[in-house]
Amino acid sequence: MAIPMARSDSPSSLPRGQLKRIKSIAAAINQETAEADRLRKDKERVENWKRWGPYLSERQWGTVREDYSPDGSCWSYFPHEQARSRAYRWGEDGILGICDRQCRLCFALSFWNEKDPILKERLFGLVNYEGNHGEDVKECYYYLDSTPTHSYMKGLYKYPQCEYPYWKLLDENRRRGLDDPEYELEDTGVFDEGKYWDMFVEYANEDPSDILVRIKVCNRGPASARVHVLPTLWYRNTWGWGYKHEGHTEKPMMKQVGEDVVFCEHETLGVNYLYVSEDEAGNAPELLWTGNETNSEKLFGHPSDTPYVKDAFHRYVIQKEKGAVNPSRCGTKMAAHYTLEVPAGGEQYIRLRLTDYESDAPFDGFDAVFESRKKEADAFYDALLADKLSPEQVNIARQCYAGLLWSKQFYHYVMDEWMKGDPKQPEPPIQRRLKRTALDWKHLFNRDVISMPDKWEYPWYASWDLAFHMIPFAKVDPEFAKEQLVLFMREWYMAPNGQIPAYEFNFSDVNPPVHAWAVWRVYKMTAPKGSRDVDFLECCFHKLILNFNWWVNRKDPLDRNIFAGGFLGLDNIGTFDRSKPLPDGAILGQADGTAWMAFFCVTMLDIALELAVHRSVYEDMASKFFEHYVAIVDAMNETGGEGLWNEEDGFYYDHLRTLDGRSQPIRIKSMVGLIPLFASLVIEEDVVQRLHGFRKRMDWFMENRPDIAYSSIDKWHTHHLLAIPREERLRRILHCMLDEEEFLSPYGIRSLSKKYEDNPFSMQAFGDSLSVCYVPGESKTYMFGGNSNWRGPIWLCVNYLIIESLERFHFFYGDDLKVNCPTKGGPEMNLRQVSQELCRRMALLFEPDAQGNRPCHGGSRRYAEDPHWKNLLLFHEYFHGDTGRGCGASHQTGWTAVIARCLYKLTEEDRSQE
Repeated sequence: MAIPMARSDSPSSLPRGQLKRIKSIAAAINQETAEADRLRKDKERVENWKRWGPYLSERQWGTVREDYSPDGSCWSYFPHEQARSRAYRWGEDGILGICDRQCRLCFALSFWNEKDPILKERLFGLVNYEGNHGEDVKECYYYLDSTPTHSYMKGLYKYPQCEYPYWKLLDENRRRGLDDPEYELEDTGVFDEGKYWDMFVEYANEDPSDILVRIKVCNRGPASARVHVLPTLWYRNTWGWGYKHEGHTEKPMMKQVGEDVVFCEHETLGVNYLYVSEDEAGNAPELLWTGNETNSEKLFGHPSDTPYVKDAFHRYVIQKEKGAVNPSRCGTKMAAHYTLEVPAGGEQYIRLRLTDYESDAPFDGFDAVFESRKKEADAFYDALLADKLSPEQVNIARQCYAGLLWSKQFYHYVMDEWMKGDPKQPEPPIQRRLKRTALDWKHLFNRDVISMPDKWEYPWYASWDLAFHMIPFAKVDPEFAKEQLVLFMREWYMAPNGQIPAYEFNFSDVNPPVHAWAVWRVYKMTAPKGSRDVDFLECCFHKLILNFNWWVNRKDPLDRNIFAGGFLGLDNIGTFDRSKPLPDGAILGQADGTAWMAFFCVTMLDIALELAVHRSVYEDMASKFFEHYVAIVDAMNETGGEGLWNEEDGFYYDHLRTLDGRSQPIRIKSMVGLIPLFASLVIEEDVVQRLHGFRKRMDWFMENRPDIAYSSIDKWHTHHLLAIPREERLRRILHCMLDEEEFLSPYGIRSLSKKYEDNPFSMQAFGDSLSVCYVPGESKTYMFGGNSNWRGPIWLCVNYLIIESLERFHFFYGDDLKVNCPTKGGPEMNLRQVSQELCRRMALLFEPDAQGNRPCHGGSRRYAEDPHWKNLLLFHEYFHGDTGRGCGASHQTGWTAVIARCLYKLTEEDRSQE
């Protein structure tokens, strides 16, 4: 088949849009801005600009790390109610806080409105069994800005002036069922009539260890009101557990050394000073002191190790217990207690400075530093965004990157210590030592800053989430993106058998193997061709081979290249829980598991080909992955009942295989059958010609297996396409995927066909009647906790992979392959144009219409009309398949941040049309 696509190695002959993209990438990395300079100095270890950042978690309670129960009941073992009184073992949490990269010294905000029963020191939310759709934070907070080095950051917390409705939220959500909407803080009426506080916090670094803090307290209500603001500084408790090795220290010290000066000294962090300003009325705050120690007397009925314990400020401010704080003005935790009277519509500022040196005039030029850092942040993002995106798109992208950068978190979990327990604590129950996860991951030693999915709902890493995070990260902080990908393949993360840890609830669970794809994309995105980091690619490739072999040896039960990976991140997408063994020895041959492995394989082939250009020894590895890919595609496409393609429906399905040899397709049209699109690759002939050994194997397959590999030849160049579906099958899949009555939503591709809304899928298996229906919003099943749903919503992570796949297919087919988009009545488009249409639809999730409504906000008039809400964005875990309303975790900017890449792709298309 001849495709009119003239190609050459000369940049001048590249299509205009692609040339501009290459120049754009180079400019983003080498821009001449102050923030880019800080990134370079940090990379070269000249200045430690990332020593401090938003690395403080937003929820440490209720995590597996803090759970020492015999039955793994993490939510009830360490609940929110105990968090103010009980010292954490493995981390810390707070509201819009910061800490150093080892979470030794922490800073965050606390509030009291003179009505709440507790001091607001941390975000509140429902645990898994309290929410009608699983755990869910019940607060309104927003990440507004951050530079990659965190030289400037800004966040917002909205605090009600009336009593916070803790019990109302608990009772109403417990009352509601799976079919009911979640009852949110906004639904309680606490923000009506503007009776709330906007608490803005900004951080600006004068230098890497000199942090200026500016808090703006805004009264949005109709009357003057009083609020207590307690900026709090404390040391994580690393001394109370009985260990002496790395990460455990002698007890540090804080003490007051002047009216407005706090002296801090730590064994490994060294000396710091906190300078505290008067409020704008000239009133000095009261400095309160205690220790970051458990109140054992309150919680467990036996004497505490110290009379001054973690909950002292709550008891002092709210319960008026004057003896709760240390009169000696020293400890390991302190707060500056401001009491502010703010008129209606008014605002007041609080200023603090945390630094590593003494200063006679710590607040001289204070606001000027903020103005400078803010301008530098604007300059950095202007270089990336301003001439490419509209003002509204810039707002979306800025908050998107802010959420991505704020979601870094210090994550600490040493499996051996967790299993054995601490010398100064009660011996843990024997059941914990026998847990399969603990035994298989005994080597695990995590003590790093890691990109989190959501620092409240998912304050632990998920390996496949992290791979997607690194795609937008590559644009703003290439080195961090590369470091994170390497980190998860280090010996203290990756298991000896090659498995990458999944997430802390079950490190052995199986996430889709997207790490290789993220490595390859970050490699290509972070520098133009000829200047890329080959050492990074080669380092990752070696470890990825171990991971690939783990998959092959563990997840191909019949040795037929049909894989059974388990739940694979798609939670409840199937008729039954795919992470559990099936009855009677049955095996599930998974279309998505097999396609993910083909995707892994073809990505490894692509990497091997790149490395072989630089080092010929990788030619054999390219041949190995090429042949393995062919074997997997063969298995998927095999006819006669063994393959996963269904000719009648024109779709790929999972197959249920029983011990008697029967194979039954599970004919659900879901994302499972679209994932085979991902595993495609276009190989340039000039690359093949330089690799003689690989060329011989390739030529043989081109001649003898036309069903597997296809070539397009023109007078300039030859392209070779490797793909699971042939063109005819590809057209049939796209016909279904682009049907608005099936997968195509106004806001992207649904995870399940809409046709099951009125006609649910049903089947008989293992003596049960099983069914799946289209559920476009929150889950209506408790499978996997009920807080995620793959039976209809739009997930941006897999949508992004669909977009990339369409771009690859277009690179091969060009205008010879066009489809109607939408299928019924839509214009004819090539696949590049279809990918752009998907980008456009996904962008609509966040863009306001003429009335100010953004679909992600679910029709909220407050977000559409109120000037204090209308420009605020949340980047949810997934989105309603029909309305676009945000669902699931509300601050999962991690993989939802791929929307920033989609915005770039739209502008790239616009430019290529100029």
